[in-house]
Amino acid sequence: MARVKRAMMTRKRRKKVLKLAKGYFGAKGTHFKMAKQAVMKSGNYAYIGRKQRKRDFRRLWITRISAGCHNNGINYSQFMNGLKKAGINLNRKMLSELAIHDEAAFSALVEQAKAAR
Repeated sequence: MARVKRAMMTRKRRKKVLKLAKGYFGAKGTHFKMAKQAVMKSGNYAYIGRKQRKRDFRRLWITRISAGCHNNGINYSQFMNGLKKAGINLNRKMLSELAIHDEAAFSALVEQAKAAR
């Protein structure tokens, strides 16, 4: 039976890791062992960061909606409850955009929410 030599696949794997580690400080960008650890760690941070970004944006949207609500004399929770009872299905991203850029439309939504509660 023929002997299996893995030099080509090993080199390919190492080149892939070192390419991902390009630009890292010191030996992390050039030495395979350290680069592998750094790439694994950065991959974990990237995965966690994708989840955190969703949380952060939701918090930002809620803060903006809340500020718009206080300008119209209602708090956030009453506003959202009123919208739900009125049957208005707008997500928080769109509501925050309305609160920033189109205050008249947001005020109309606040009035509908007040009427529905």
